Amino acid sequence: MNTTEKVKLLENALDAGGGVVRLAPAWVPRSFMMPGGRLKLDPKDLYALGAHRGGIDERWLASTTKADNGPGTPEDEGLSYIVIGAGDGVASGVGAGTRVEGAAGAARKILLKEAIDLLGDRFLGKDIMEKHGGWQVLAKFFDNMGPIPHHMHQMDEHAARVGRQGKPESYYFPRQLNFTGNNFPYTFFGLRPETTKDDIIKCLKRWNEGDNGILYHSQAYRLKPGTGWSVPAGILHAPGSLVTYEPQRASDVFGMFQSLVEGRPVAWDLLVKDVPPELAHDLDYIVGMLDWEGNVDPDFSRKHYREPLPVKPVEEMRGQGYTEYWVSYGSEYFSAKELTVLPGRSVVIKDSAAYGLIMLQGHGTVGKMKVETPALIRFGELTNDELFVTVEAAQAGVRIANASDCEELVMLKHFGPGNPDMPSRAGV
Repeated sequence: MNTTEKVKLLENALDAGGGVVRLAPAWVPRSFMMPGGRLKLDPKDLYALGAHRGGIDERWLASTTKADNGPGTPEDEGLSYIVIGAGDGVASGVGAGTRVEGAAGAARKILLKEAIDLLGDRFLGKDIMEKHGGWQVLAKFFDNMGPIPHHMHQMDEHAARVGRQGKPESYYFPRQLNFTGNNFPYTFFGLRPETTKDDIIKCLKRWNEGDNGILYHSQAYRLKPGTGWSVPAGILHAPGSLVTYEPQRASDVFGMFQSLVEGRPVAWDLLVKDVPPELAHDLDYIVGMLDWEGNVDPDFSRKHYREPLPVKPVEEMRGQGYTEYWVSYGSEYFSAKELTVLPGRSVVIKDSAAYGLIMLQGHGTVGKMKVETPALIRFGELTNDELFVTVEAAQAGVRIANASDCEELVMLKHFGPGNPDMPSRAGV
């Protein structure tokens, strides 16, 4: 399929969907983690990509960011596809424009990234394309049996040295996916205020001696479903075992600072994955990538813990048949909302910017699109739980109807930079 054919196919899909398109699930493995089994992926498929690639513990949402999983990573790993035609079925193949045979008949897939490259003004708006050049946000679910190693994501100045951009992120713990907390529902954030850079250098020198002891210099916080955290770039964190919704800047840079997690060794290569090769053993440089003042800030929790913020007065919203809360806010790069439509109700919701959405609970319609929350998903299977809403549709207002007379319809909506609706206060 050539470029002209792709543009025509996309334009027809946007017209038919009223500015809303369907996305296929994008599953991502991590070799250094054990999947928690709560993302609705069939347990038979947790290692569908092979044990050598690791278990599938992440689902990337409305993604135009390629997963950086080292050698052997497929070219489209982590990238979302727009599905045009069938609303469900089983995917056969991965290439852009690939035909999909399923219960609803034949369909085609085109990468969301390619679609925005071709029709960015229509998807995101001319102003966003001129300023940001594309969809510069990545949202994901991650789900692990235990904690992730204490790690950081580089700030811009250090990420630029390897041709990347820095990655601030945020966390929200959806109640619908956290029916169990798994092994360690606590997250270590930052470093204790009395910690010195020399303390962390000594930890790195002990890398091959088992546990390098870095968590002795940090402190853990119990994770509460229905709340979240803001995590700026350069901050050490060891996420706990709750299923986490993670809006973030569109980047996959990181550096692992913990050498042993639950008895599993962490390779030095994962510490220096995004470090210039000539500095891969320069401990002063590696520790220098940390936002030191941010890590040892004694007011860290007060500044970075997030309770949901209602978009409007709650009783006013409930009277109209819905509630909506900001669950990620305070960053210039991304934001997110949780929208609940009450049983049997239909509402028109307007937003100022394009967004991706993922269903958490219930079934109904979003604009012209049927939506439903699957109970179990086979690897490669299409679903009706993920959509992308263009800026034109968002600004005009999307009618969202709950088809159930007893169950709420709940979804998460992720926005990129430049959303004027986001509250200016950072929840401090």
